[in-house]
Amino acid sequence: MSTTEYTVTGMTCGHCEMSVREEVSEVPGVQDVQVSHETGRLTVDGSDDVNQDAVIAAVEEAGYSAVRA
Repeated sequence: MSTTEYTVTGMTCGHCEMSVREEVSEVPGVQDVQVSHETGRLTVDGSDDVNQDAVIAAVEEAGYSAVRA
């Protein structure tokens, strides 16, 4: 299992967090998602083969921007 952190921009509330969490949790191999609009931090736990580009695309699908921290 691996943990990867991202910086997400554009989140302003708990609803934003929920949107990101829902989209990222659908990425194959993702087992746990922690997200905070206050810090802009997204932490993804999952298998070693989680596609980083897919995680970023999922954040973008939720309407925000992300980069690997």
